[in-house]
Amino acid sequence: MAQRNPKVASVDPVWTHICEEARAAVRDEPLLGGFIHSGVLHHPSMERALAYRFSLKLASGEMSEQVLREIADEALATDPEIGQAARADCVAVYDRDPACHRFLQPILFFKGYQAVQAYRIGHWLWMTGRRDLAYFVQMRVSEVFGVDIHPGARIGRGIMIDHAHSIVIGETAVVGDNVSMLHSVTLGGTGKEDGDRHPKIGNGVMIGAGAKVLGNIRVGDCSRIAAGSVVLHDVPECSTVAGVPAKVIGQAGCAQPALAMDQLIDDGI
Repeated sequence: MAQRNPKVASVDPVWTHICEEARAAVRDEPLLGGFIHSGVLHHPSMERALAYRFSLKLASGEMSEQVLREIADEALATDPEIGQAARADCVAVYDRDPACHRFLQPILFFKGYQAVQAYRIGHWLWMTGRRDLAYFVQMRVSEVFGVDIHPGARIGRGIMIDHAHSIVIGETAVVGDNVSMLHSVTLGGTGKEDGDRHPKIGNGVMIGAGAKVLGNIRVGDCSRIAAGSVVLHDVPECSTVAGVPAKVIGQAGCAQPALAMDQLIDDGI
């Protein structure tokens, strides 16, 4: 099939790969044919598939699937960065999550990926001044996926959130490119203070399960935060922190912790 569409594959290899995997999945499991066709193969582009998934998952008695689909279509058509970030996120999940064996899986099955893509539409609403609607999207994402990302937060490309249960990211948080985090991570404040009060996470950072990063602090590029840590102070680049409160215990151990996903702490680090 790839030989029939070489131009399409060269322009949008991620979407082409997803569609090829979708056709193979239908052949392997015909009972999922309707689900896969409606979620992937019915759509001419990844943007249209993302809009469909957004509207299907977040629809409720309070807001219809049709209205949500119109919102998502407008966001994805107006801001091409949303679709490009979605592709980078899909590749990130495939590359870093050992449970992900196909590009098809995140868009159909992984709530972490789907929650981040819904956040991106909510962030677009926030940035265009439609803040009540952005709050509605945040509410529904939290209810449906168990992921609470404030629409005002700024999140880069190539994000992988594994399992994604109980993720909290506050309003003034910034997350760089190629960041990986596991379940129950909080990027939060430290009290009732207003203004810029949430963490700034650099590029290539890996945040372990259950870690809490609190306050307007900076986590340097390519650092590791060990599972269960409580980080209250700045973290230098290319370092590993662990503990409650977290302290620097050594170097990161590799050039790109978020890509390596190595969560072990060697005695000789």
